[in-house]
Amino acid sequence: MGAHPHGWWIMLHLVLFVCWLGGDLGVFYSSRFVINPGLTPPARAAALAIMSGLDLGPKICLVLFLPSGLTLMALEPHGASAFGIELFPWWFVVLVWIFAAVWLTLTVLAHRTHGQLTAVRRADLGIRFAVITAMAGAGGYTVLAHDPFGVTTNPRWLGAKILLYTLAVASGLGIRMTLRPFGTAFRMLMTDGSSEPVERTLRRSVDGCLPYVWLIWGSVLAAAALGVLKPGANL
Repeated sequence: MGAHPHGWWIMLHLVLFVCWLGGDLGVFYSSRFVINPGLTPPARAAALAIMSGLDLGPKICLVLFLPSGLTLMALEPHGASAFGIELFPWWFVVLVWIFAAVWLTLTVLAHRTHGQLTAVRRADLGIRFAVITAMAGAGGYTVLAHDPFGVTTNPRWLGAKILLYTLAVASGLGIRMTLRPFGTAFRMLMTDGSSEPVERTLRRSVDGCLPYVWLIWGSVLAAAALGVLKPGANL
């Protein structure tokens, strides 16, 4: 007998989790070489290229977490319907995957062009703010409401997982804003060489992202734990 489709979607969700966290660890490690003043500018440029390449993986995983998670909710035999109504009909799941495909395209374009295409950057930001707003509302309602959406399985763990995903997306925006001075400073490093103001800007930009990085790591790990343990669920 073949494997149940639900199992394959769980496998995809786990792969996204591993690649997201593993890729982020690689980005963090390579960033230490980028801001190391003891290395030559070409060596630091090579480290930056590695860091940028690794960073695309977590960005892809962040986007795909949304439709893959929704697909799991649609396939979940407990709580996928309420009052005899299917909560996540197939057409809605398909629409979310189409939405994610558009978002993923914008994410990859913004990454490869380093945010230089204004229309792409603004569209990507608009989607992220929309996702943050929608997920924060859905997650908060699921955590606070009694039998949210008519579901009687106590899905507060799921609401918390949605809120953690929202926090990860918001933290990514925090990283993006914190890194704004980095590009100009790194170009100065490549053209004029190292100087104290340049090194200070590079360190502040990269190290200023650390609180957001820790929030993402903590959110991803906590979301994985909630997905596995489902604390309080009445299944």
